[in-house]
Amino acid sequence: MQRIIVLDTIAPEGLALLDAEPKIEYDIRTGLKGDELREALAEYDGAIVRSGVKITAESLAGNRRLKAIVRAGVGTDNIDKVAATRLGIVVMNTPTGNTVSTAEHAFALMLALSRNIAPAHQSLVEHRWDRKAYMGTQLADKTLGIVGMGRIGREVATRALAFQMRVVAYDPFLTDEQALKLGIERAATVAEMLPRVDYLTVHTPLTPETEGLINLNNLSELKPGVRLINAARGGIYDEAALVAGLKSGQIGGVALDVYKEEPCTDSPLFEMPGVVCTPHLGASTEEAQTQVAVEGIHLLINFLKTGEIRHAVNVASLDPKTLADIRGFLDVAYRLGLFLAQYHGGGISSLRLSYRGDVCEKDTRLLTNAFCAGLLQRAMEEEVNIINSELLLRERGIELSEQKHRERGAFASSLTAEVSGDGRTVAASGTLLGQNMPRLVMVDDYRLEAFLDGHLLIFTHTDVPGIIGRVGTVFGRHQVNIAQMAVGRGSHQPGGHAIGVLNLDGMPPQAALDEVTEIEPIETVVVAQLPAAGELPSWLA
Repeated sequence: MQRIIVLDTIAPEGLALLDAEPKIEYDIRTGLKGDELREALAEYDGAIVRSGVKITAESLAGNRRLKAIVRAGVGTDNIDKVAATRLGIVVMNTPTGNTVSTAEHAFALMLALSRNIAPAHQSLVEHRWDRKAYMGTQLADKTLGIVGMGRIGREVATRALAFQMRVVAYDPFLTDEQALKLGIERAATVAEMLPRVDYLTVHTPLTPETEGLINLNNLSELKPGVRLINAARGGIYDEAALVAGLKSGQIGGVALDVYKEEPCTDSPLFEMPGVVCTPHLGASTEEAQTQVAVEGIHLLINFLKTGEIRHAVNVASLDPKTLADIRGFLDVAYRLGLFLAQYHGGGISSLRLSYRGDVCEKDTRLLTNAFCAGLLQRAMEEEVNIINSELLLRERGIELSEQKHRERGAFASSLTAEVSGDGRTVAASGTLLGQNMPRLVMVDDYRLEAFLDGHLLIFTHTDVPGIIGRVGTVFGRHQVNIAQMAVGRGSHQPGGHAIGVLNLDGMPPQAALDEVTEIEPIETVVVAQLPAAGELPSWLA
């Protein structure tokens, strides 16, 4: 008999599914923490949580029974996935259940700002009738900026268009063609949209790239009077910048549902005019809670009964023998995806993978998924891994094709990827030396051999003497150490075009990059950040 523990209150529709399973027992034990939680988890095969309970490494210490944890919701920040992976515990979530509810809440916040709903209501509570004090603004004919066009961002866009708003969106994987189909305009960068939009809403994960997306440095770039909405992740807007912008009038209103530290009951924003805040209510609808409960219980039941894994955020559905055999090349594929996403740098509409040599005898579907996981890693709100990456890629409208060539080329096995979008196509090839040494062996038409890890600087240039020395001099002046270097020519003859790939010991400062770019024979300069040598994503480790 399999046993499931329900650690947070979930919708009764989910519990009804458990009641209908004759070979599964369950207990509802909410509010557990510390030793009590650790001891309880050791008694069950599966667990389902929402956001109330935090499953830490200490909670899982010594656990030899638990096989799966399901989060009835999207974010899994309250679960230590590294600790779970180390113990062989699958962590799954329900990424689609609260999409509409969160989009509606973001839109409700936008409307509340526009029509001064909260202060107008408060005036009546205080027995005041002051219509002139709460003159509003209509949404029609205003421009909405959306950062992040995943499931939630697209739902917000649909609603904005219904309100006759103009929509401008930024997403690293949104192409002009996809934007046209959605009836919106694509922005090439966030900075490009800031001076144009009357409203700005964000629907992205909190990453180094999105943290402080609006900050004191770019506050002046905002359109005066802009209204900012965040129902995604706390920290995407810098609180100090919001306060300063409201005081100066640069920002006309702020609506927040999420905060950097939660629960949050003390913020200078709460007392300021032009602010509407709610306590993380985006997914707090009866419909959303029913959907995530039903979906979460289905995931848990199917896993315990058949071993099926869906929406996993930490592990691959591979047996240990298969994983050991293919792990090295999975790492190559993942790193190649990370590299090409940064090297291309724009919206991607199609992807072509070509496998050559002995690797064709392996499960290339898994390798393709690993590549897609790397390609999407920096752009998705959901946690991307070898299980969900291809689905997420296709949901973005990106076309994917795969080819196999069993005859060997220059290497016993290699993977070549070609990424296209926004009128630009880039390609790269990777291979594996030994058991665990990923190598970059081609970039576009340039053949080389470079380490596929750490901080990479890629620069193309006309093939004239002295370029490598001049680049090295710039980095030496800025105290940036070059750990490895690889160069390649577009042809066997000198005087044409060439490429250099440098592995740097740290991220180069912008001043150094600017100097390198100004070297006359240099044509392009790109920096890519990859995991350190031997560092694997949690789903592969």
